[in-house]
Amino acid sequence: MPAKIMKVCEARDYLLKDRWPKKRGLDAELLSYVEEIIRDVKERGDRALIDLTEKFDGVKLSVDRLRVSREEIERAYSMVSEKQASALEDAKKRIYEVEKAFLSRIGFEYTDELGIKICWRPKPLESVGCYVPGGKFPYPSTLLMTVIPAKVAGISRVIVCTPPSKNGEIHPITLVAADICGVNEIYRVGGAQAIAAMAYGTESIKPVEKIVGPGNQYVMAAKLLVSKDVPIDHPAGPSEIMILADETANPYYVALDLVSQVEHGPGSIAVLVTTSMRLIKKVYDSIKCLISDGDGDILLLIADDIDEAVGFANDFAPEHLEIIAEDAGGLSMRICSAGLMLIGGYSPVSISDYCLGTNHVIPTRGYSHVYQPLSVLNFIKFTVTAECPPQALRDLSAIAITLAESEGLVKHALAIGERVKG
Repeated sequence: MPAKIMKVCEARDYLLKDRWPKKRGLDAELLSYVEEIIRDVKERGDRALIDLTEKFDGVKLSVDRLRVSREEIERAYSMVSEKQASALEDAKKRIYEVEKAFLSRIGFEYTDELGIKICWRPKPLESVGCYVPGGKFPYPSTLLMTVIPAKVAGISRVIVCTPPSKNGEIHPITLVAADICGVNEIYRVGGAQAIAAMAYGTESIKPVEKIVGPGNQYVMAAKLLVSKDVPIDHPAGPSEIMILADETANPYYVALDLVSQVEHGPGSIAVLVTTSMRLIKKVYDSIKCLISDGDGDILLLIADDIDEAVGFANDFAPEHLEIIAEDAGGLSMRICSAGLMLIGGYSPVSISDYCLGTNHVIPTRGYSHVYQPLSVLNFIKFTVTAECPPQALRDLSAIAITLAESEGLVKHALAIGERVKG
């Protein structure tokens, strides 16, 4: 069956039971298994990385092969077409410009009526580790999405960990993307062991201050486990799309967008929510011609009215939400929980995955309720300064002294009172 057709009220519990906030955290057995991997890397360093890479990826490496060499990167250019390299450059430029514009609007200076001046200034972290998934296909786009915001923020050391293919190599297009983006170090290490290495360091890999990037359940578990010591971006698992549509939507385009997302494989989710049974039937017929074996789940949901459809979209908090409807802009204003909203029939998720300028590293599994997509914000911290003129201190002293004394902190009160006595 290419897709399931259900009423929203029937699908609600089925779809929400494994999503935040109903389900918090990961399976205890999975966490225990990944914790052992992390412990092994912390104790044995490079040796553990080599053994685990052979165990999980079927690749036997030596210590000097963990880091990708400059010669390998240069050789990769000869294996990538000019068209591919140009596409990487063009995508980089678009993402860079959006992130740069965002950064220019961050931070502020504020002076109140008493003359007190408060400043928030963004400062970059010093180092970050970007995880780029491997597997069946390379993901140079994920490298762009994770590395470019870090570089815009001004991070001086950006490293990438990505699993090797069966021949022990990293796909040339991934290496070219890394070079175009200015990655400082590239390591052929994947899975939970890569996260552990970036968090705690080994002989070859110096630890970083933050870890970002999507991955499978083992990578997600590792990120959550190390997050007590090293900050991470957010939980990001298998891809998901929800399309909120009315009868004006093109059913073939809707079907294409649903099928394109489940192309990521088992675990990926694609959901259509609409008040139009006519649209559902036409989408279903198109899906039958497009779906492939091994793709993820597609659900076609019929809502009683638009309020039920919008309410369910907010509860589901999808990674991607396409809104294809006559009043798409108005409906978007009613959505409070979605990682990325794409408005109208010509804004498919597929274009946002590569070159709209938005980021495709977005929280999944309902975490869009409380997290936002990756951006330059993930790679900065703020310094805050405050400057209080003498008269402002006098004007505010009574408030502060009263509160300090009520907390029993008499020396706090004294530090203020002595300044304003005269």
